Amino acid sequence: MSEPLLNIDSVTKNFGGFTALSNVTTEVQVGERFGLIGPNGSGKTTLINCISGLLNNDGGTITFDGHNLNGMKAHKRTAAGITRTFQIPRPFHSMTVMDNLKIPIEFVSGTGASQAAIAEQAMSILETMGMAEKAHQETSGLTQIELRKLELARAIAAKPKLLISDEAMAGLTGNEVDEVLEILISFNEQGMTIIMIEHIMRAVMQFSHRVICLDAGELIAEGKPDEIVKDKGVERAYLGV
Repeated sequence: MSEPLLNIDSVTKNFGGFTALSNVTTEVQVGERFGLIGPNGSGKTTLINCISGLLNNDGGTITFDGHNLNGMKAHKRTAAGITRTFQIPRPFHSMTVMDNLKIPIEFVSGTGASQAAIAEQAMSILETMGMAEKAHQETSGLTQIELRKLELARAIAAKPKLLISDEAMAGLTGNEVDEVLEILISFNEQGMTIIMIEHIMRAVMQFSHRVICLDAGELIAEGKPDEIVKDKGVERAYLGV
């Protein structure tokens, strides 16, 4: 069996006397659609912040594509192939939709890429998102679904090996959730490994090959979606029964 793309080994994160993550161990395979669930305060966001470099773990090791990430700055992790979305979209509001995409494309392309090539890449992503007609508009006029799509597009523009989708469907209608699911699955089918953190259970179960559940900073369940929904520990974590 090949080495996992992402290996999380006994990761711990403390905030003062509070333990947000306690010896969490799991792995994500190349090309996998990986779901991360848990009630509010379970440690989901802390874990992805440790993976993406927004936080440094206090214990354990995170390895990506064979490289130890401990202590690596967030922008270096992006350059290595890890990108993430944020629960609240963070576009550059004074820029057009296309210019928002050009920034991550230029970051990963270096100085060799022409502006024409960068614009072509940006437009290709916007076409995939169904947002080509919005390319030259400023982001202040975008709807909620368009902001969510732009947040995804900006992460995808950096050509990640691993995309972490953090609550990309929050506040969307059922049809809009399906639209975002279709986009994520299409990029996964092109070879992108994706971690989905989501409160919409239908979406994460439909999307994921495998799911883990955190509760109070500990990994309490791991398995295929149909196994996770029947797990008594997961049921207790969400329902308190």
